[in-house]
Amino acid sequence: MNPCQSCGACCASYRVDFSIHELDDMGGTVPAGLAVQVTGATCRMRGTDHVPMRCAALTGKVGQSVGCGIYEWRPNPCRELEAGSHGCERARARHGLPLLEG
Repeated sequence: MNPCQSCGACCASYRVDFSIHELDDMGGTVPAGLAVQVTGATCRMRGTDHVPMRCAALTGKVGQSVGCGIYEWRPNPCRELEAGSHGCERARARHGLPLLEG
């Protein structure tokens, strides 16, 4: 099983900003209803600028069993964050989860 499916810490740790051109109503794949516009060129996943932070597309309980409701259509920042990366480990630490092995 992918370690991300028992984690989800990144989805509850980082603001997710991306180009408006990634929105489905602009020719991309990210559902526009799950994003808010930040500037004329940038939007943000709903929930990632709230306290407590949690992406609106995240399902399940962080640190146990999670999923992304729009995994196939997620924006580039989500695609670029890799399991075991520095950003991943910072998010896991923020949620009291152990570092990934190997």
